[in-house]
Amino acid sequence: MRRRAGPIDFWILLPALLLLGMSIIMVFSASALTSSYNYGDAFYFLKRQLMWAGLGLGGLFFALQLDYNLLRRLAAPFLGLAVALLVLVLIIGTASRGSARWLGIGSLAFQPSETMKLAMVIFLAASLSQNRQRLQSLLPGIGPYLALMAGVCLLILAQPDLGTAVAIAGTTYLMLAVAGADRRHLALLALLGVAAVALAIVIAPYRMARFTAFLDPWADPRGNGWQTIQSLMAVGSGGLFGTGLGQGRQKLYYLPENHTDFIFAIISEELGFIGAALVTIMFLILVWRGIHTAFKAPDAFGSLLAAGLTIMLTIQALINMGVVTGLLPVTGITLPLVSYGGSSLIFSLLGIGILLNISRYAGS
Repeated sequence: MRRRAGPIDFWILLPALLLLGMSIIMVFSASALTSSYNYGDAFYFLKRQLMWAGLGLGGLFFALQLDYNLLRRLAAPFLGLAVALLVLVLIIGTASRGSARWLGIGSLAFQPSETMKLAMVIFLAASLSQNRQRLQSLLPGIGPYLALMAGVCLLILAQPDLGTAVAIAGTTYLMLAVAGADRRHLALLALLGVAAVALAIVIAPYRMARFTAFLDPWADPRGNGWQTIQSLMAVGSGGLFGTGLGQGRQKLYYLPENHTDFIFAIISEELGFIGAALVTIMFLILVWRGIHTAFKAPDAFGSLLAAGLTIMLTIQALINMGVVTGLLPVTGITLPLVSYGGSSLIFSLLGIGILLNISRYAGS
């Protein structure tokens, strides 16, 4: 018997809205000059981000009103749709900077891998909650999930997009762990996962160049090391209080992708350690309340779904911040709720809406 719905978790909603507000402000600050030059409109990216934010908030409140158990029945069709979109993007996808990750819809672009992130979490939560007793075995137990993960990751790597593939693989691995998979099998999978990532780097020259630049960006400061160096300069020049909102210099054609993948560097430069710490604290609060919701959810599906959503958010934020601060090689993955981008923002807010929905049935 399900509990009666209670109030939503304010400590999930507030950090999400604060991060969204930070996104609106910093996307404009990072992009105003370049969008004025390139598009003749300083508000070009801001207007689009506001549109995505409105759609995302609509999705959040829609997800909040649904019975989250409905997602259990929709899990398989939603996953099938996401797989179909990944195949479609390889056939007719719009290429940009050597990657075919987008499906063009008029002047807008949609990224199917963002759909897959949410679809994978929902499907795993639905399936694992019904098959937890089988997870102690390798092939008949966790084997099908590993095959699914491998197939999805291969489709994403074909775009190519290593960062998203790693995020999905990491989320699958940790959801298997949360669901009760055998620790020996998980240890073996961890070793295989590291080997797979290493192989993906070695067989792709551009990834190997990025990895080499990560180890020593100053060896190629005008080439593969450029983005890391400029990002570190932005982070380092911010100091404690930052250079001031709108006063950063690295966004002036020095740091590529400054309003998308490297928005955290601009936050660190203009708002300093204080601003970067505030963003980090907001993510930590979301993780804390996501874990709380997973523990207190009234059923196995809700628990695994909350855990999966929290894990996916955490992995993406860690990868993005790690890249910006030079702790990880450069890979194209956005900072959830903060970076510019319609697909990422909409599906991140939709995930927050589902998490808030589950929180209504979680105990205090």
